[in-house]
Amino acid sequence: MTLEEFFKANPKAALAFSGGTDSAYLLWAAVQAGADVQPYFVRSAFQPRFELADAERLCAQLGLSLRVLDCDVLARPEIAANPPERCYYCKRALFTRLLDAAREEGYPLVMDGTNASDPEVDRPGMRALRELGVRSPLREAGLRKCDVRRLSAQAGLFTADKPSYACLATRIPSGTAIEPAMLETVEQAEGLLAGRGYRNFRVRLRPWGALLQFDESQHADAERDMENIRGLLGGMFHELRLDPKPRENGD
Repeated sequence: MTLEEFFKANPKAALAFSGGTDSAYLLWAAVQAGADVQPYFVRSAFQPRFELADAERLCAQLGLSLRVLDCDVLARPEIAANPPERCYYCKRALFTRLLDAAREEGYPLVMDGTNASDPEVDRPGMRALRELGVRSPLREAGLRKCDVRRLSAQAGLFTADKPSYACLATRIPSGTAIEPAMLETVEQAEGLLAGRGYRNFRVRLRPWGALLQFDESQHADAERDMENIRGLLGGMFHELRLDPKPRENGD
């Protein structure tokens, strides 16, 4: 099934819009297909502010109105405790909020931006989406991440080369209860590194401080720059360590 065929069969749908590369291209494709599509951004403590800004920017370019829904994930003990199944409970909460809003506004279908190169394993978050009946048109159309980036560039979308970004909760070790201050610290630290020109990196909290991970393209730069990075972030963490190995794609 192509995306055109998907939207011909499903001309009215709501989209869980994160502001990332995949959901941005899916939103553009829906508009091009003439579908009645409504993008929703479900705001929580786990999403950094720049994601909402990117979502608003793309919607403005496409002439669409973005609906912003709030969901207090940390008010749910099963999420705040950060168990191994946290992603399952979080996705259930976020998408249940979205499904309820979409239903009220007359959208019978909810879709997300999962693509065909996302792992096929039974990840907790994807299990929640299946249980809730959320569709993933990019996956159904066989479009991989590389395809989405290429097609996004052809469409002139500024999200074409945007690095993948997992939620802030992934920076906290499983089993460590999540507190708002932890998320705020990580967001601030990653914002400072982004301002220094780094892309595709993570600041991961550890009992002793923070572990910094950079992808292969910037790992050597970060290694040479560690003195400056410590000066930039040192007051935020007891200790900063650079992961000796470059990070691979993932959370």
